[in-house]
Amino acid sequence: MSDVPGAPADLLRSLTRAERLLSRRLGAVLADDALTIEAWRVLCLLADGQGHPMTEVAAEASLPPGTLTKLVDQLVDRNLVFRRIDPIDRRRIRAYLTARGRREHDRLDQRVRASLAELGITQAGDPGGAPAGDLVGALDDLISRLDPARHRDHANAGPAGSPHR
Repeated sequence: MSDVPGAPADLLRSLTRAERLLSRRLGAVLADDALTIEAWRVLCLLADGQGHPMTEVAAEASLPPGTLTKLVDQLVDRNLVFRRIDPIDRRRIRAYLTARGRREHDRLDQRVRASLAELGITQAGDPGGAPAGDLVGALDDLISRLDPARHRDHANAGPAGSPHR
C-alpha cells in the first residue's frame, strides 16, 4: 500500500486483513455449532459469570442494540443465555450464561484455542508458539490510546470489567 514500510496505511491494512482472516477461520470452527462470531463474542463476555447490561454486551460485541436483541433472543431460544432485571437498577436488563451456555462456551473455547494453536498462537501457560496475551496486550494498548474513554471505563470497572477473550 505504501512505499514506506511501517506507514500508517500498512498498519490499517494489516490489522484489517488479520481481523478478517481470523474471523473467517474462527467462524468456520463455530459454524459446526451454528454460531456466529458475534454470538461467540457474547458468550465470551458472559462467561465471567457477572451478568452484563445489554448496552455493555452490545458495545463489546460491536453490534447495534436492535441486532444484539435479536441475537440474544436466538441464544435464549437455544438455552445458552438468559436475561434478568438488574437488581440495582430495575430499568436495566442483564444477560447471563445458562448452565448449558457455560458448558457450550467451555467446549467451544477448547476448539477455538486448538485452532489458534495450529497458527502458533498460544494462551498463557500453553507450551510453544507466540503467547496470544502479548498480541492482545499490544492491541488493547493501541485501543486505549485511540479510545481513552473506553480505557477509563474498563479501568474503573476492575477485573470484572475486563473483556473475556
